[in-house]
Amino acid sequence: MGPEEWLNRHADLNRVFFSGDSAGANIAHHMGLRVGSEKPVGFKLNGIVLVHPYFWGEEPIGGELALGESHRNLLATLWRFCYPLTSGSDDPLYNPGKDPKLGEMGCEKVLVCVAEKDSLKDRGWYYSELLKKSGWNGVVEVMEAKEEQHVFHLFNPTCDNAVAMLKKIVSFMN
Repeated sequence: MGPEEWLNRHADLNRVFFSGDSAGANIAHHMGLRVGSEKPVGFKLNGIVLVHPYFWGEEPIGGELALGESHRNLLATLWRFCYPLTSGSDDPLYNPGKDPKLGEMGCEKVLVCVAEKDSLKDRGWYYSELLKKSGWNGVVEVMEAKEEQHVFHLFNPTCDNAVAMLKKIVSFMN
């Protein structure tokens, strides 16, 4: 129990999920790592949902090889603009494959949602493979929305793929 009465009455801190879209997914990922390393008392992170995570890296993977250099540079430049103190595209905040603490994820399960036409899609799949190989003892699932772009659900929340993704997230949390 903490000092916030509303949370004491309504929140179950033994059943917490973190989630985020795009860069928010990166934040949810890093919060999950922090829970794993700090192990807060009275708090249980059950899972995280990463929707179209904004992960990247110096070396292109998968379909990134087919992207134009200007597109790859745009993603790297945007990252440097958002975080000027970064070490670059292999910064663990941007490229979780470079984080030696990846296996310390502080939850039991992770859901990664990717979109077929998103230039960041392969990083989501790659992340799931890295997490499985990291020594983490949880379960990771990936859901791919066919024929969709990055954060499509924000622009068309009632389309079939957005509804299917929401149902998957609800099922994952329940």
